[in-house]
Amino acid sequence: MKYFNVVVMDKGTKRQELVKAISKMAAINQTKIKFPHTMIVKAVETSAPLEESFAGIISSFKGAFKSKISINDKISTIRQIAVMTDAGIPINDTLEDVAENTHNQRLKEIYYKMNSDINAGNSMSDAMKPYTKEFGHVALAMTNLGERTGNISESYHKLADILENLRDNTAKFKKAIRTPMITLAAMAIAFTILIIVVVPKFKAIFESFKAELPIPTIILLKLEWAMSNYGLLILALLIGAFFFVKYLYKNSDDFKYSADKLMINPKFYLINKAIFLSTMHKYNLVFGELVRSGIPVSEALDTAVGMVDNEVIREQLLTVNANIGRGMSLAEAFELTGLYENMLLQMIKAGEAGGQLDAMLGKVTQYYDMQFQDLIDNLAAYIEPIMLFFIAGLVLLMALGIFMPMWDLGKAVNKH
Repeated sequence: MKYFNVVVMDKGTKRQELVKAISKMAAINQTKIKFPHTMIVKAVETSAPLEESFAGIISSFKGAFKSKISINDKISTIRQIAVMTDAGIPINDTLEDVAENTHNQRLKEIYYKMNSDINAGNSMSDAMKPYTKEFGHVALAMTNLGERTGNISESYHKLADILENLRDNTAKFKKAIRTPMITLAAMAIAFTILIIVVVPKFKAIFESFKAELPIPTIILLKLEWAMSNYGLLILALLIGAFFFVKYLYKNSDDFKYSADKLMINPKFYLINKAIFLSTMHKYNLVFGELVRSGIPVSEALDTAVGMVDNEVIREQLLTVNANIGRGMSLAEAFELTGLYENMLLQMIKAGEAGGQLDAMLGKVTQYYDMQFQDLIDNLAAYIEPIMLFFIAGLVLLMALGIFMPMWDLGKAVNKH
């Protein structure tokens, strides 16, 4: 939603109304409905009011600590639905039973509401649509497929398989990066303690030199002064900056696009590769599974691109369906994105020509999965040089900052 300053003419007097709407035209229409006897002069987009922005930041801060639906809970309930419907139990009884047995409060509410909507005459996909954010686009697509084929059980077994694959890759990546992150955190804490505890003991000695101190010593003294006097403020600012950036990422399309573009920049060592490979694996996994399940290519492309979080990659993949609509083959449309290697494009082209597109898409998915797994398996080896560089830098700064003035003092004493 955007904000617009709408200038209206009311009985010969101009005044300004702040309107929240999805577009300029929507803002004008809302103003006309709200003030039918006025004339709209102009509407100009503006920034959100300060209180709205502040409320959004507070909401983001609270949301960071709010529990989400665990993917394990989702997979568990989806498996239950698949098994129970396969046993011939009606879907409304199935959803009620699943709602009663799940321990996740949010899922319990969702399944009870879905059951109520189905009993009121809605289809299962219509009942699930309001909860697309919780379940994801692929869940809605597989529900549609299950209703279309009359086999919810098979569709939900495949849906659970897809979610398990995504979950396992995410868990493996988090596990691989956990040790380096803990090490970096320990280094930061140790360095902070040294600055706060050790440097002050040398501070009086350094000040008694009454001579020009070397740059490393000046840096240490400045850091000690900042941490001793403004340590809590610096910590609060860092935490505040983190949540502010998180809020902007979630609520500002321009900021999110710029951040996503930065993340896949080749200069971002490892991060760009990890994001690209995980995104392409997820996209091709979902697309391939949907095509294999019998969903039309156009619909499968729309659903798969909904799984892409990076806006820059998403923008490139959105062109695929449009180009297919213009008469291009899938391989040609993928080639124009610039995201696929020539070898993969040839495989997709062969799959289209031979009527084995789903099989070739499976091979493409395996390729991205293999690349991603290799990255994760060797992550420690890739990160190790960076960590050694930082450790060496911190140790060197501390050593030079403390010992260089001592050496100068020793030289002065020897001269006398």
